[in-house]
Amino acid sequence: MTSIVECLAADWDAATLIGRIELPEGPTPVRVREGRVQDISGFAPTCADALARADDLAAFEGRDLGALADMEFATVWGGPSPDAVKLLSPVDLQCVKASGVTFAVSAVERVIEERARGDAAAADEIRKALKDKVGADLSAVKPGSEQAAALKTALIADGLWSQYLEVAIGPDAEIFTKAPILSSVGWGDYVGVRSDSAWNNPEPEVAVVCDSTGRILGATLGNDVNLRDIEGRSALLLGKAKDNNASAALGPFIRLFDDGFTLDDLRQATISLEVVGDDGFVMKGESSMSLISRDPVELVGQTIGRHHQYPDGLILYLGTMFAPIEDRDAPGGGFTHKPGDRVRVSSPRLGVLDNKVTTSDQAPPWTLGVSGLMRNLASRGLLGGAR
Repeated sequence: MTSIVECLAADWDAATLIGRIELPEGPTPVRVREGRVQDISGFAPTCADALARADDLAAFEGRDLGALADMEFATVWGGPSPDAVKLLSPVDLQCVKASGVTFAVSAVERVIEERARGDAAAADEIRKALKDKVGADLSAVKPGSEQAAALKTALIADGLWSQYLEVAIGPDAEIFTKAPILSSVGWGDYVGVRSDSAWNNPEPEVAVVCDSTGRILGATLGNDVNLRDIEGRSALLLGKAKDNNASAALGPFIRLFDDGFTLDDLRQATISLEVVGDDGFVMKGESSMSLISRDPVELVGQTIGRHHQYPDGLILYLGTMFAPIEDRDAPGGGFTHKPGDRVRVSSPRLGVLDNKVTTSDQAPPWTLGVSGLMRNLASRGLLGGAR
């Protein structure tokens, strides 16, 4: 079993962490403070409610469940244990949104997907030619600026323009709905790729959590699983490429902003990825949020506002610069997942999101929807407000 403490930030015992666990009575929001796990369902029956009342949360003393370091958490790769607690995705009623093509490197890779029409073998030559033309320029361009407009004109003249470059350097970010409410998976669980996808990869990201006004309250780690062959065939297949069973992973906990952890810390965060396969394949990499093309505040501002409201708040994946091109099998074949891959997304101030890959049709089905959750909370007497 992987110790949950090993998957938390070094200063986790000084942080305020919000998450969800599966208790015998049902999904339960918890707070970790000063090393102790507290059931806060008496304050707020869902994590969405707890974050909506984040300013009042500090004064509430929840039901103590014990020291976090002493608790055993279940993982899909560990043996069965009657005492193990399942750690769920730390969001429940929040809408799960995502932003794409927010780094120059990912913009280039999306253009490659489009031009290769989902063929990984054809991508390498396109990659070499395209990076020579636009790789350096894109990283220095502010989206929506006059410089971006001039670059667009030049790329159109060279026959290199793409819908992906439009969202990379144009005025409007790519914002889409990643997963239905309550369908995301948490630390220690399976993450799914479609069984009919032959070219796919993890997308390690920071995800910010916002209340209904768009105020950024904190952050967690995410894996925005992507099927490159399917999206590469057509951008209109984005829903099929992105929204599948177990394809949105978040966790292990939401770290709330405070004097010791702020949005500025997030802007400078380093995100690392490690994939270890049953076949002995290992892939590692890291990137910095300092290289993102659009600030998190801008991305949130393009997600929520007078055109879009989210009364239960939202979580927003901020995008990734990872687009693995390392050959796993045949030369020129690039990287793709295999069932059994262990995927670890990490950042020093947020911890480690640890998952294992399976196919979406083999992952545990998503069964608890909003009506089921409401019936569960009502049966527990938790829908009458704070107690």
